Amino acid sequence: MAKNVSLASMDQKLAMAKRCSHGVIAGAKAAVVASVATAIPTFAIGKMLPWARTYLNPTAKALIVSTAAGMAYFVVADKTILKTARQNSFKQA
Repeated sequence: MAKNVSLASMDQKLAMAKRCSHGVIAGAKAAVVASVATAIPTFAIGKMLPWARTYLNPTAKALIVSTAAGMAYFVVADKTILKTARQNSFKQA
Protein backbone atom coordinates (compact mmCIF):
# COMPACT_ATOMS: atom_id res chain seq x y z
CA MET A 1 0.00 0.00 0.00
CA ALA A 2 1.42 3.34 -1.05
CA LYS A 3 1.34 6.03 1.56
CA ASN A 4 0.53 9.56 0.41
CA VAL A 5 3.05 12.03 1.83
CA SER A 6 2.32 15.72 1.58
CA LEU A 7 4.91 18.28 0.55
CA ALA A 8 4.50 20.11 3.87
CA SER A 9 5.23 16.92 5.77
CA MET A 10 8.41 16.34 3.77
CA ASP A 11 9.52 19.95 4.32
CA GLN A 12 8.92 19.58 8.05
CA LYS A 13 11.00 16.39 8.18
CA LEU A 14 13.81 18.02 6.18
CA ALA A 15 13.85 21.04 8.51
CA MET A 16 14.01 18.73 11.55
CA ALA A 17 16.87 16.76 10.01
CA LYS A 18 18.83 19.96 9.36
CA ARG A 19 18.32 21.12 12.95
CA CYS A 20 19.32 17.76 14.40
CA SER A 21 22.47 17.33 12.31
CA HIS A 22 24.37 20.11 14.07
CA GLY A 23 25.90 17.60 16.50
CA VAL A 24 27.33 15.51 13.69
CA ILE A 25 28.77 18.53 11.90
CA ALA A 26 30.29 19.95 15.09
CA GLY A 27 31.78 16.56 15.93
CA ALA A 28 33.31 16.23 12.48
CA LYS A 29 34.89 19.68 12.74
CA ALA A 30 36.33 18.82 16.15
CA ALA A 31 37.70 15.54 14.80
CA VAL A 32 39.50 17.35 11.98
CA VAL A 33 41.04 19.86 14.39
CA ALA A 34 42.06 17.10 16.80
CA SER A 35 43.61 15.08 13.98
CA VAL A 36 45.78 17.96 12.88
CA ALA A 37 46.62 18.95 16.45
CA THR A 38 47.77 15.40 17.27
CA ALA A 39 49.32 14.41 13.97
CA ILE A 40 51.87 17.21 13.82
CA PRO A 41 53.49 16.56 17.23
CA THR A 42 53.18 12.78 16.91
CA PHE A 43 55.00 12.59 13.60
CA ALA A 44 57.52 15.28 14.61
CA ILE A 45 58.42 13.41 17.80
CA GLY A 46 58.69 10.23 15.77
CA LYS A 47 61.42 11.89 13.72
CA MET A 48 63.28 13.66 16.55
CA LEU A 49 63.40 11.35 19.55
CA PRO A 50 65.40 8.15 19.27
CA TRP A 51 63.05 6.32 21.64
CA ALA A 52 59.98 7.23 19.57
CA ARG A 53 61.77 6.37 16.34
CA THR A 54 62.52 2.92 17.73
CA TYR A 55 59.22 2.06 19.38
CA LEU A 56 56.53 3.96 17.47
CA ASN A 57 55.93 2.35 14.11
CA PRO A 58 53.53 3.99 11.59
CA THR A 59 50.62 1.93 12.91
CA ALA A 60 51.15 3.22 16.45
CA LYS A 61 51.31 6.80 15.20
CA ALA A 62 48.09 6.36 13.22
CA LEU A 63 46.42 4.82 16.26
CA ILE A 64 47.37 7.80 18.41
CA VAL A 65 45.96 10.26 15.88
CA SER A 66 42.76 8.32 15.20
CA THR A 67 42.06 7.82 18.90
CA ALA A 68 42.31 11.55 19.55
CA ALA A 69 40.05 12.29 16.57
CA GLY A 70 37.47 9.73 17.67
CA MET A 71 37.38 11.02 21.22
CA ALA A 72 36.99 14.61 20.04
CA TYR A 73 34.17 13.64 17.68
CA PHE A 74 32.14 11.81 20.31
CA VAL A 75 32.66 14.38 23.06
CA VAL A 76 31.67 17.36 20.91
CA ALA A 77 28.81 15.56 19.15
CA ASP A 78 27.40 14.38 22.48
CA LYS A 79 27.60 17.84 24.03
CA THR A 80 25.94 19.42 21.01
CA ILE A 81 23.17 16.83 20.90
CA LEU A 82 22.47 17.24 24.62
CA LYS A 83 22.42 21.04 24.26
CA THR A 84 19.92 20.76 21.41
CA ALA A 85 17.79 18.30 23.37
CA ARG A 86 17.68 20.68 26.34
CA GLN A 87 16.65 23.58 24.12
CA ASN A 88 13.92 21.52 22.48
CA SER A 89 12.59 20.23 25.80
CA PHE A 90 12.11 23.79 27.07
CA LYS A 91 10.38 24.88 23.84
CA GLN A 92 7.77 22.11 23.94
CA ALA A 93 7.10 22.12 27.67
